[in-house]
Amino acid sequence: MKILFIADIVGKPGRQALARILPGLIQEEQIDFVIANGENAAGGLGLTPATMEEIKACGVDVVTSGNHIWKRTEILEAVSLPELLRPANYPPEAPGRGWGIFDKKSLKIAVVNLQGRVFMEPSDCPFRAADIAVEKAVRHTPVIIVDIHAEATSEKLALARYLDGRVSAVIGTHTHVQTSDARILEGGTAFISDAGMTGSPDGIIGVEKEEIIKKFITGMPFRFKVAGGNEMLEGVIINADNDTGRAVSIEPVRINLKGE
Repeated sequence: MKILFIADIVGKPGRQALARILPGLIQEEQIDFVIANGENAAGGLGLTPATMEEIKACGVDVVTSGNHIWKRTEILEAVSLPELLRPANYPPEAPGRGWGIFDKKSLKIAVVNLQGRVFMEPSDCPFRAADIAVEKAVRHTPVIIVDIHAEATSEKLALARYLDGRVSAVIGTHTHVQTSDARILEGGTAFISDAGMTGSPDGIIGVEKEEIIKKFITGMPFRFKVAGGNEMLEGVIINADNDTGRAVSIEPVRINLKGE
């Protein structure tokens, strides 16, 4: 099974890159299943039912999220959709679900969404939540993809080492900078600390650079505005064995609309 994971979609530039690049990429790479982190898709913070539908219309099968999932209360209208996941280690009283089994082209794939705790808002233990989700998911399919939305690379790698041999891939999101450590671990689990960002690289992690620089210099609050222009799509392509779930390969993806 060939799986494309698309890194954090940031605002309208990210959605534009998705619409222009994804259909051709699916065809060219013969992708079987598409996962995208969409928690910043609406104005750079949060997700709405409308942006959720826009993302799905581009060819995305499942949308994962993270710490900004509740930034826009409208998403509560769509959080029950099976294609939308929120972190599985949120309190059990939180609406929505943190993992799911999906069917595509006569294949089954499990997707698990988790959030880290280091330098992040309080949440339940992602390691224990992963144990519960993976134990249930493996009853349906050996192909399991985990999105760990976290700040610390150490926490992401620790989770990948913990799950090595039990899942097909552990993919880091949240920091919006694609790392160069994509590899397959000893037990057959593909890993990357951060898949990157889908949006404009001309700002600072998707936000207009002037406002971010001013905040660092002055320490004052800033006006959040999504950076535009020079849109790109980042992520990874994972090839997983349908029978064992072991990753065969992991390949970083970076496609710039300007060809740079």
